[in-house]
Amino acid sequence: MSNITAAVIANRNKKHFLGVPAPLGYVAGVGRGATGFTTRSDIGPARDANDVSDDRHAPPATKRKKKDEEEEEDEDLNDSNYDEFSGYSGSLFSKDPYDKDDEEADAIYDSIEKRMDEKRKEYRDRRLREDLERYRQERPKIQQQFSDLKRSLATVTSEEWSTIPEVGDSRNRKQRNPRAEKFTPLPDSVLSRNLGGETTTSLDASSGLASMVPGVATPGMLTPTGDLDLRKIGQARNTLMNVKLSQVSDSVTGQTVVDPKGYLTDLQSMIPTYGGDINDIKKARLLLKSVRETNPNHPPAWIASARLEEVTGKVQMARNLIMRGCEMNPQSEDLWLEAARLQPPDTAKAVIAQAARHIPTSVRIWIKAADLETETKAKRRVFRKALEHIPNSVRLWKAAVELENPDDARILLSRAVECCNTSVELWLALARLETYENARKVLNKARENIPTDRQIWTTAAKLEEANGNIHMVEKIVDRSLTSLTANGVEINRDHWFQEAIEAEKSGAVHCCQAIVKAVIGIGVEEEDRKQTWIDDAEFCAKENAFECARAVYAHALQMFPSKKSIWLRAAYFEKNHGTRESLEALLQRAVAHCPKSEILWLMGAKSKWMAGDVPAARGILSLAFQANPNSEDIWLAAVKLESENSEYERARRLLAKARGSAPTPRVMMKSARLEWALERLDEALRLLAEAVEVFPDFPKLWMMKGQIEEQQQRTDDAAATYTLALKKCPTSIPLWILSANLEERKGVLTKARSILERGRLRNPKVAVLWLEAIRVELRAGLKEIASTMMARALQECPNAGELWAEAIFMETKPQRKTKSVDALKKCEHDPHVLLAVSKLFWSEHKFSKCRDWFNRTVKIDPDLGDAWAYFYKFELLHGTEQQQQEVLERCIAAEPTHGESWCRVS
Repeated sequence: MSNITAAVIANRNKKHFLGVPAPLGYVAGVGRGATGFTTRSDIGPARDANDVSDDRHAPPATKRKKKDEEEEEDEDLNDSNYDEFSGYSGSLFSKDPYDKDDEEADAIYDSIEKRMDEKRKEYRDRRLREDLERYRQERPKIQQQFSDLKRSLATVTSEEWSTIPEVGDSRNRKQRNPRAEKFTPLPDSVLSRNLGGETTTSLDASSGLASMVPGVATPGMLTPTGDLDLRKIGQARNTLMNVKLSQVSDSVTGQTVVDPKGYLTDLQSMIPTYGGDINDIKKARLLLKSVRETNPNHPPAWIASARLEEVTGKVQMARNLIMRGCEMNPQSEDLWLEAARLQPPDTAKAVIAQAARHIPTSVRIWIKAADLETETKAKRRVFRKALEHIPNSVRLWKAAVELENPDDARILLSRAVECCNTSVELWLALARLETYENARKVLNKARENIPTDRQIWTTAAKLEEANGNIHMVEKIVDRSLTSLTANGVEINRDHWFQEAIEAEKSGAVHCCQAIVKAVIGIGVEEEDRKQTWIDDAEFCAKENAFECARAVYAHALQMFPSKKSIWLRAAYFEKNHGTRESLEALLQRAVAHCPKSEILWLMGAKSKWMAGDVPAARGILSLAFQANPNSEDIWLAAVKLESENSEYERARRLLAKARGSAPTPRVMMKSARLEWALERLDEALRLLAEAVEVFPDFPKLWMMKGQIEEQQQRTDDAAATYTLALKKCPTSIPLWILSANLEERKGVLTKARSILERGRLRNPKVAVLWLEAIRVELRAGLKEIASTMMARALQECPNAGELWAEAIFMETKPQRKTKSVDALKKCEHDPHVLLAVSKLFWSEHKFSKCRDWFNRTVKIDPDLGDAWAYFYKFELLHGTEQQQQEVLERCIAAEPTHGESWCRVS
C-alpha cells in the first residue's frame, strides 16, 4: 500500500510537458525576462560559400539525387529568366560544350541579323523621324509657341516698354507674409517648481535632470551644498552675451557691426580684414611684443605692431599701441604720422598738434597738419606757423605760395628767396611774378647766389626774347656757357639740347636756336660731326622740336655746304614739316652749292609745279639742263611737266632731243608711251620695234609692243611678240602673265596653263605666278583644281602674303576667320594679308576693327595703292567727312606707286 501511494504521489508531481517536444518558437526562460540565443551547433560550422562541400554534413545520396530530379522537372517561368532566343529556363543545350561549329553558326546568324537590320534601317529611321515630327507638332516647345510674339517685340517702342507693369506676387497675403515662428524659452522657475514638487532654486547634480543642463560641472555655478544654481546660469549667460556684443561693436561710431546670421558660428567674424591663419597672427604678435619689450625705443616695432592689429580688425588696439609708442619715442615723426593716420579726423588733429609740440622742426608733420585742415584759411595759418619754426624749408614755402593769390605770393616769395637763397625754383617763380625790370634784378641776384645753374641763364634769355630784345638772347647764352665753365660746371650737350627743346615748346624760338648754335659743337670729334649732327636733327624732329632741328641743319649746312646728303635730309625735313616757301628757298641754296645733284633740281621743279607755277618749273629744269646736259631724269621730268600740262608737242620735241642725246631704254619707253597715249599706235609700234632691237633685254618695251598689238586685235602678232620676249627676258614675271592671259582670252586654257607652268619652272618660288594660275582656274569655274593648286602654292611659298590673301576669300564664310588666323601666323606684317583681314572685317560689318586694320596696313606699306583705295572707299561709305579728308590727304602725301588694281587704274 505504501508503494502504491509513493508511485501515485510521484505521477502527481510530474509535469505534463516533460518528454513532449517543445512548441515552435519556444524560448526557454522568456517568461522571466530571459532572451533567446543561438549557438554554433544550431547553425553549423562557419564555412565560405565557395568552400568544397563536406560530405559529413551532406544529405544521403538517394535524397540528393531525388532533389536534383525535382529541380530539373520544375521550370522557372519568371520574366527575369526569359530569353528572347531560347525562351524560359535557358538554352536546351547549355550543358553541352561550345565548339567551333557552334561559333561558326553563331557568326552566320549574326551576319544574317545584321543584314536584315540594315535592310530595315531606312524604314525605321523614316518612321522615327515621322514620329518625332508628329510629336513636336502635337507638343511644341514653349519657345516655339511664343516665337511669333518674340518677333513682334521688335516693334515695341520704349514708351510702350516702360508702361508694361511689373510682375507681381500672385500669392495671398498669408503666403506672402508668413508669420514667423515664435519660440518661448522655458523659464528657470518651471524647472525649480517641478523638482519633486518642492519650490527650490537649486538642482541636484546627481539626478538625471542635471545631465540635461550644460555647465553643471562648472564649480562657479554650484551652491555651497554642491547643487546647481539656476539664477547664476542666467546671469552668466547675460554676461557672456554682453561681452561678445561689446567685442564686435565699433568703438569709433558706436554702431554695431554684428553679423546677425553668422557671428556665433563664423570664427572669422572677429578678423574680417584678414584671411590668414590665426596661428600666424599669434606668432607675429608674440614676436613684435618681444621686440617692443627688448627695445622700446625702436619706432618700427611699434608701427609694425599697430599695423598688425589694424590688419586683423582690432583698430582700437592698434591706436592704443601706437600712442604708447609715441609716449616712449616722442621724437619719432614716423610714429606720430602713423598715429595720425590711424585716428579719426578730429582726434588726428589733436595728435598731430601734440606731435608738432614735440618735433617743431619736422616738415612732414606740419604738411600733415595742413592736409588735415579742410579750409584754405586754416591751411595758410598752419603753413605760416610752420615757417616760423622752419624758415629754410623749400617744400613749406612752395606749399604756402600755392595757396596764395599772385600779389601775396610775390610777397611770400620775396621772403622765401631770402631764407632759401639756393633754391632755383623759388627764384624762378619770383621772376615770373615780377615785372620785366624787377625780373631782371631777381635773376641777377639769383645768378649771384647760384652761379652753377643753367636754368637761371635760359630763363633770362627767354625773358629778353619775350620783351623783344632778340640781340641779347645769343649774348646771354654765350655768357652762360662762359660763366658755368668758369665755375667748374661740365657742359652736357644732352641737357642743353633738352633745354632748347623746352624753350621751343614755351615759344622762345630764338632762345632755342641760340642754345643749339652754342652747344652743337661741344664734345664732338671732327670726323663724327656730320653723323652726330644728323642724329641730333632727327632726335629733335622726333620730339616735335622742328625749330631746333632746323637750327641743327642750318649749322650743319654751314659747315658742310657741298654735302648732298645733308641738303637732301634738310629738303625732306622742310617738305614734311615746313612751308613751300622755306622748301624752295632751301632748294635754291642747295642747287647753288650742289649743281650736279639731279634730285635737288627735280624737287625744286616739282615744288613750283605743285604750286601751279609752271613757267618757274620750266626755268628750273632749263637751269638743270645746263648743269646736267645728258641727265635722263631731268629729260623725263621735263617731258612729264609738259605732258601733264597738255603741251604734247613740246613733250614730243623734248623726247626727240632726248633720244638723240641720251637714248636710254626709259627714254624710248616714255616716247612710245606718249605716242600710245595720243592714239598714234603705228608710230608707237615703230618706236618700240626700234627699241627692242637696241635694248632686247628691257622687258617693258616688249610688254608695250604686245599690248598695243592686242589693242589692234592682232592676237597672233601679240602672241609671237610675247614668245620672242620670253626667250629674251625669261625672268620677267609680267611677261609670263601677259602671255598666259592672251591665251586664256583666246580660249586656249590648256596653253595658258602650260605657259604658267613653264614660268614656274623657270622662276621657282614666285608667288605671283602661282596666284595667276589659281585665278585662271577660278575664272574657268574649276574651284576644286584651284584649291588643290593653292595648297601646292602655299607649300612652295609659305610666306607669300598674296597667296594667303587669295586663300582667305577662297574659303566659305564660316572658314574665312580661321584661314585669316593661319595667314597672320605666317605673314604677320605682310600688307596683302592685313588688307585681306581688313576687307574681311568690312564684310562682317565690324567697322571699328576694319578701320584699325586699314590703318595698320597703310602704316606698314604706305606705297601699296590698293590699300589706300580700299581705305578711302570704306571711309566714303562708313566714315565722316573729316575721316575721308584725312585718308585722302595721307594718300596724297604717301604717293603710292604699287598695287595690282592701283597700277591698272593710275
